[in-house]
Amino acid sequence: MKWTEDRSGNVEDRRGSGGSGGAIVGGGLGTIIIAAIIFFLGGDPSAILSSGGGSSAPTEQRQLNSNELKVREFVQMVTAENEQTWTKIFADNGMQYRPARVILFENRTQSGCGTAESAMGPFYCPADQSVYMDMRFFNELQSRFGAQVTEFTIAYVMAHEIGHHVQTLLGTTQKVDALRRSGRYSEADMNRVSVATELQADFYAGVWAKQTDNREHILEPGDIQSAIEAAEAVGDDNIQKRSQGYVNQESFTHGSSAQRKEWFMKGYNSGDIRQGDTFNQLLK
Repeated sequence: MKWTEDRSGNVEDRRGSGGSGGAIVGGGLGTIIIAAIIFFLGGDPSAILSSGGGSSAPTEQRQLNSNELKVREFVQMVTAENEQTWTKIFADNGMQYRPARVILFENRTQSGCGTAESAMGPFYCPADQSVYMDMRFFNELQSRFGAQVTEFTIAYVMAHEIGHHVQTLLGTTQKVDALRRSGRYSEADMNRVSVATELQADFYAGVWAKQTDNREHILEPGDIQSAIEAAEAVGDDNIQKRSQGYVNQESFTHGSSAQRKEWFMKGYNSGDIRQGDTFNQLLK
């Protein structure tokens, strides 16, 4: 992936700041693994995040090393490219884009949705319209889920999470939340809505990649393939096969590997936000 000169001021780096005490998600290692599976590339984590529970002593403050500073610069660049691309897309459709914050942290930190922990993977919190990322999770993506991590893998993940921010600005997140709170729909129905939500965020990531490459020529050989590999690695069917040895489609919450690839590529090939109706009447 080619770097540009653009940098966003909407990136907050909490690494090395002494950490945060606060809650530990209960249930031990099993819960941590489940949380990582459920929330990697996911949406609103407030259903399991908690601001209560156990606590841990804050770590000592430390200086960031040169590699960590380079990571911050990369995230600032990708954030800026998301801001520019989505500002243009919204303007082209008669709307105004409001940027999300991107927060880098290590171990745990506080979010508007509760306590964020690194085991959850990157996520978007609608309550404070921020993306939370512990970059060490990408080691997990490679070692546990078999995806080869590149710079564009990280860019794809960020674009997916900012896709959830786009859903919040467009009112999709609020409609999904209203369905969930109504209590009128079965777990299977809400799983289908969750899949549609995640696939649309993949679609928006593809739109971002296309539109940004048209403007800045950021893509290099292999970049799109690395995004596809990441999307496929965290497909529900792949995760279920690895974790339990069989696939239960009714329990899907993020979509199959094939679906995630399909919708990312539909976004990339079209570059048109209007072609991203993954819900197919679910929110009508």
